[in-house]
Amino acid sequence: MAEQLTADDWIKQGLKALARDGFTALKADPLAKAMGVSRGSFYWHFADLGAFHAALLKRWREIAAEQIIADVEADSDEPLKALLRRTFGARLDLERAVRNWAAFDAAAQTAVRAIDRRRLDYIEELLRKRGFEAATARARAQILYWTFLGFALSGPPAPAARLEGLLDEILRMVSA
Repeated sequence: MAEQLTADDWIKQGLKALARDGFTALKADPLAKAMGVSRGSFYWHFADLGAFHAALLKRWREIAAEQIIADVEADSDEPLKALLRRTFGARLDLERAVRNWAAFDAAAQTAVRAIDRRRLDYIEELLRKRGFEAATARARAQILYWTFLGFALSGPPAPAARLEGLLDEILRMVSA
């Protein structure tokens, strides 16, 4: 690579490697090799592998929760519908990889718990804005989230037309 790499370049490469090859690929040597640089570049930006992993998990939270929430809030007058379409229509390789990582790593597990809480709170907030009482909104948010997790961790996604019908049905179910 002709230009100097940034920490962000390493994080992007790390997220790609994580989604494609799993958490065992998150090491300086293979990442440096894939980027065509020495591992010294890695250690220029990160004190150690733990610092790199923390940066990856922080970025995952930004893209898998905060950015989605910001986009849904900015672009939709029906945020719950937009959230369902966006999350159930997304590629979820990274989601699966981080959750797999969390089964083996305490820091990843903490990050997953935090993002689960953030997502649940947001879904509950959307349902409360639709007029549901707190207990009903909490219960339906949990059911919606479990549905998403089942979808995220299952096999290949349904064809687009079938997925559209399923999302319409999910929306009817939680809005009834």
